[in-house]
Amino acid sequence: MWRIFLYSLKDLTRSRWIFFYALFYFLFTLGLFLFSADLSKAIISLMNITLVLVPLIATIFGSMYFYNSREFIDLLLSQPLPRYRIFGGLFLGVSLSLALCYLLGVGIPFAMYGVFGSAEILNFITLLFNGIILSLIFSGISIWIGLANENKLKGFGIAIVVWLFFAVVYDGLQLLLLVSFSDYPIEKFSIGASILNPISLSRILILLKLDISALMGFTGAVFKKFFGTNAGILISVFSLVFWTVLPFFGLILASRKKDF
Repeated sequence: MWRIFLYSLKDLTRSRWIFFYALFYFLFTLGLFLFSADLSKAIISLMNITLVLVPLIATIFGSMYFYNSREFIDLLLSQPLPRYRIFGGLFLGVSLSLALCYLLGVGIPFAMYGVFGSAEILNFITLLFNGIILSLIFSGISIWIGLANENKLKGFGIAIVVWLFFAVVYDGLQLLLLVSFSDYPIEKFSIGASILNPISLSRILILLKLDISALMGFTGAVFKKFFGTNAGILISVFSLVFWTVLPFFGLILASRKKDF
């Protein structure tokens, strides 16, 4: 798995899209600081971009890389190698390369403006954690979908629909249910529904850490009310870790059952 991971990582570093991805975050973050040197405002602005763009890029890039590497994967499958090493190494190579681009693209401008010596360091670490873990989650989901669908167009379309569901549709459906059943005690339902969406979990984690009551919304307010800030953050972190592990083991199990 380690050698396949290193090969995938080396192969991805030769892709110009990886550098464009890192450069975009670098220039965007730097642009935020040119308008305002307030670290807190920059973190809030990046939160909105991170929650939408990171999962989208991870979904697109993961699907494209998997389908473009089919010949290489077939070659590896012909060797006496366990399938979990092949697909585990591929997953780590794609997801960690995207996570590293996000880390460098966002981290370097913040380091230039002194985040490591400021009171916003914990909020900054929370932002980085969410960007990295969303890269892992949606890279794994896209590769899992690609493994289950031979047709490139179909697999790519399903991956985009999954991202769209988690990023847009899910919150709309949750809000509709909350409004429709507002006369009933639905706090526990709201908490459980948030755990089922990694993007909502990331949003709640950042908002709890920043303690921005005006931006919390109903779901985040309920989460904070019932669990408190520390408990809410702890539950969010463990749930996000579970979301990271789920697609990884899912694609490993799918690779064992699939007839190549």
